Amino acid sequence: MWGNDKNVKHDITIISNNSEVVGDLKVKGELHLDGKITGNILAEDDSAAVVKISDKGIIEGEIKAPKVIVNGTVKGDIYSSEHIELAQKANVEGDVHYKMMEMVLGARVNGKLLHRDDAKPKKGLFSGKGNDKTVLSLPESQNNT
Repeated sequence: MWGNDKNVKHDITIISNNSEVVGDLKVKGELHLDGKITGNILAEDDSAAVVKISDKGIIEGEIKAPKVIVNGTVKGDIYSSEHIELAQKANVEGDVHYKMMEMVLGARVNGKLLHRDDAKPKKGLFSGKGNDKTVLSLPESQNNT
């Protein structure tokens, strides 16, 4: 039965396709979205958070999580400190900050793809405050256009 097996984690949140959340959502486990969120999805720096957006899911806000899987619509920037997957029906209107990325034929991004080499995100990137911005600068030799 549910919760009797102590070896299995049941840390999954599901937002169904008939549901809408307005406001920021802070996650530590797995979030599976079939509905709509108007607000930011935020995860702790050291969490094992996974954000999964199905082909029916819509997010109007930023996503800051270690692992992100998108097969729906995101209207905002995505910050992934570990891995992001853009599936066939993914439609992102914003910048994608990633360390490792998989992008399937059919996925669309209307924004920048910004690779991050460092293993740890810059301080504050995943703090959950929602107002943190990442500033990326080019080396001196590339700033002269």
